[in-house]
Amino acid sequence: MQEYSIKRGFKEGLEERIKAGLKECFEIEAEGKNGHYMIEYGSFKRLEAWINEKGNMLVIDTASNSSIYDKYPEEEADKIVLDTNSRFRKYLEYVTGYSTKERKKKASEAVKKN
Repeated sequence: MQEYSIKRGFKEGLEERIKAGLKECFEIEAEGKNGHYMIEYGSFKRLEAWINEKGNMLVIDTASNSSIYDKYPEEEADKIVLDTNSRFRKYLEYVTGYSTKERKKKASEAVKKN
């Protein structure tokens, strides 16, 4: 499970963006229950997204689908993994407002504080 900071101005409408982002980035309608939104896509057996209790961070929990290497030739499975990772990074930027570089910087700052 990983928590991601939300950029100023992106907290309003966060829950709607969590759900809409899954549809936008993964082209799948998310299954929603109690504010948690879940999909299964590519190399994700499960991707679950929700807002933390304080309402200020995106929480993501994933489970990998390692069986794709059993189902597909290695080259095709690698493409699926790369596509999934690319879509996931786009999703995080869509929801949090932070680019990959900005998220990495925020994570580094958080580690230094602790």
